[in-house]
Amino acid sequence: MNLTQAQEGKEYIIKEILTDDEELNAFLFSLGCYSGEPITVISHRKGGCIVSVKDSRYNIDTQLAEAVIV
Repeated sequence: MNLTQAQEGKEYIIKEILTDDEELNAFLFSLGCYSGEPITVISHRKGGCIVSVKDSRYNIDTQLAEAVIV
């Protein structure tokens, strides 16, 4: 499942990042989103969701959220 389907407040482990876009991949890596890293969906918002990774919170859009498989 991807982050758009994840339950709010529950911690997940990132299994993989599904994207062919190297820029998107590099951006997610810079946020700390890579395989094996824990991630928590804080809340779902219109057009994306707020996630917590490595004690930081980020608002990511739907395209990014769909690329992160947990």
